[in-house]
Order: sequence, then structure tokens, then C-alpha cells
Amino acid sequence: MMDNAFNPKLTVWARHQPSAEPGAGDIEVPGTYQNLTWQTRSAVPGEYEIALVEAIEFAFEQGDVELADVVARLNAIGMRDHAGHAWSEASFRNEMATLGH
Repeated sequence: MMDNAFNPKLTVWARHQPSAEPGAGDIEVPGTYQNLTWQTRSAVPGEYEIALVEAIEFAFEQGDVELADVVARLNAIGMRDHAGHAWSEASFRNEMATLGH
């Protein structure tokens, strides 16, 4: 069972065993819950993740919506990747794929 310490809004499952019956596998009753986008995160975001989100939001606020422009803005404001390197489009895509899991 998933620990709710970092996501108190996540509903605890009623059953811990999956049902073998067709249509009886709902975790929650459809339509009775609010689907939060962070509902399945596996840990509390760290300082790096929070700083990166703030930097990306800043880029969007400045009108940067294309990948090349967002990457250029992150580099211009000094936001570096986990290893401390400047961003490239490829490294940004890889980081988003990693953080999205």
C-alpha cells in the first residue's frame, strides 16, 4: 500500500487484492473523487524539483513556450540540470521524462 505521508489527499484503497471479476477493479467509485495531477507522486518534491518548476513557470510567464526558448531562458537565469550543466533540448527532454515517472 502506498504511504500517504506526502500525499494526504490520496484515498487509501478499500481492497488490497485485485479483483478477478470484470468491472470490479475500481480503486475508487467513479465520479466520487477529485483527480489531482500529483496524486501518484512517489515522494515529496525536493529543492531542485521546486526550483526547476519555479524556473519553468518564470519562462512561461515571460512568453517562452517553445522548447528552445524555455531551455534558453533556464540557461540565461542560471538554472542548471542536476549535474550542474547548462541545459540542451535533449537534456531537458530527458529530465522531464525522468521527473515524470
